[in-house]
Amino acid sequence: MDKDQVAAVLTEIGLLLELKGENPFKTRAYTNAARTLESLTEPIETLVREERLGGLKGIGDALQHKITELVTTGCLGYHQDLKASLPPGLVELLSVSGLGPKKVKALHDRLGVDSIDSLEAACQAGKVAELDGFGAKSQAKILEAIEFKRKYASRHLLSEALLAAEPILDDLRAHPAVIRCSIAGSLRRWRETIGDVDFLVSSKVPQEVIEFFTWRQGIVSVLAKGDTKASVILEGGIQADLRVVSDVEFPFALAYFTGSKEHNIVMRQRAIQRGLRLNEYGLFRSDEETRDPALRVECQTEADIFKTLGLDDIPPELREDKGEFEAGEQHTLPRLVEWTDLKGSLHNHSNWSDGHESLEQIADYVEELGLDYWAITDHSKSSFQANGLDAARLRKQLKEIAELNRKLADAGREVRLLTGIEVDVLKDRLDFDDDLLAELEVVVASLHVAGSDEADNTKRLLRAVENPHVHIIGHLTGRLLLEREPYKIDARAVIDACADTGTWMELNCNPRRFDLDWRWWGYAKQKGVKCVINPDAHRRTHAGFLRLGAGVARKGGLTAKDVLNTLPLAMLRRQLAGKR
Repeated sequence: MDKDQVAAVLTEIGLLLELKGENPFKTRAYTNAARTLESLTEPIETLVREERLGGLKGIGDALQHKITELVTTGCLGYHQDLKASLPPGLVELLSVSGLGPKKVKALHDRLGVDSIDSLEAACQAGKVAELDGFGAKSQAKILEAIEFKRKYASRHLLSEALLAAEPILDDLRAHPAVIRCSIAGSLRRWRETIGDVDFLVSSKVPQEVIEFFTWRQGIVSVLAKGDTKASVILEGGIQADLRVVSDVEFPFALAYFTGSKEHNIVMRQRAIQRGLRLNEYGLFRSDEETRDPALRVECQTEADIFKTLGLDDIPPELREDKGEFEAGEQHTLPRLVEWTDLKGSLHNHSNWSDGHESLEQIADYVEELGLDYWAITDHSKSSFQANGLDAARLRKQLKEIAELNRKLADAGREVRLLTGIEVDVLKDRLDFDDDLLAELEVVVASLHVAGSDEADNTKRLLRAVENPHVHIIGHLTGRLLLEREPYKIDARAVIDACADTGTWMELNCNPRRFDLDWRWWGYAKQKGVKCVINPDAHRRTHAGFLRLGAGVARKGGLTAKDVLNTLPLAMLRRQLAGKR
């Protein structure tokens, strides 16, 4: 196991101990040890081999032995025994929004709740409302959370679907029987959540491809297997469907299985208006449905199909029947942003708050990625659960960033860290005074604790937008995909205010957020509001979210000119200063 895997096990042990009601100092020891390991600057294997774990803060003899066992064997008996000592449903209860270990333990101890079904039954019987620390309002929220969880039970995050799909696609490309292949469906359209993953392949020997696909490593079960189609369940529970067609059919099938239902209806209507018929098998010169090869219009690519129907080539991300046909007719389809256009990020966290790496480590990995700048926007003091910074700690951080940037410059290195804060939008003010915000290069204002009143939430955000020291409104709706519904907010009013004040809006590209939603970016762009694609990074691997963010920005119809962190540092600094 590497350090992150070991840290994950230690974190889970702390969680399980809390569910059992163990001494809080004991549970906290595992959580603190996990954070220590996550911030290591050298391989944990080296520390184990050289017996240097004892030199780490908070790692005593007992933890040394457990970490060594995990690193050397890949598992830990204590961890397995601890999991076996608890009803398996208790851990699943933690996935219900609003339930932490203490509440789950209380529900188990007092009502015998040991699964989501038994929790639902207890709520419906009114028993949860009677417990101290819960009440009728909490009971209602638990029922809403259970309903939400079930509603999205068969959905998967875009990031999870890509992680499962891309290795399979690479293997299909390398197979000698495959002529052309592609991902299709909602994944190719870059939807924020995915039901299943669709693969399309052209081949002269479809049976070989089907066999290869269904016997591939990582297949949990085969749901269906035919001459040209197969469906399987992948590790992680995602369903993957494969269809094999002839190469002449490939562009038509790819267009058909990529477009949304609404997009495909318009495509078929356009074909009929031209005396043609379009389906997954081809575009045919016919006034009725057919698959006759003799009537098929020759098209080598999807672009040929669009051209025949009087359209420019429509990027897959835009195929939702949301204005792409008008733009395709009028030759106004935008050149969409690419993730390689991005020069850096303006919303990220370090180990000064709840991030996992030091300032030096962040500078190193940002440079490795070929990026030019990275803003350090740790949490402000009201986010105490995230170790938010007070004014004194923030000013100390500013000095350290300035010193680090001097060292980078002296060493001839071009990467730079920008100073900043993610300031909480509180009920009646921002978490820091204007004088302090004025000292920072980047200010991201985020609503972390919203109320149930849309007007009040919106009023708070409008106050933040109107503050001249605020550059960016972070993750506007606070949604967590497949976990939590968006806050009640008048998004249009906030966008209008950003347009009036020159405030930018974030596309938070953490795969659980993608907030602002892609459906709003057309309106924001129309109003002249600029986008900033930010990973909200808390560890180095989160920098990879930039690729996801660019894909979602493309879905929103954004170009490089619409996204401010495509600018080089000197131009970006002028924009930051100009906002004030």
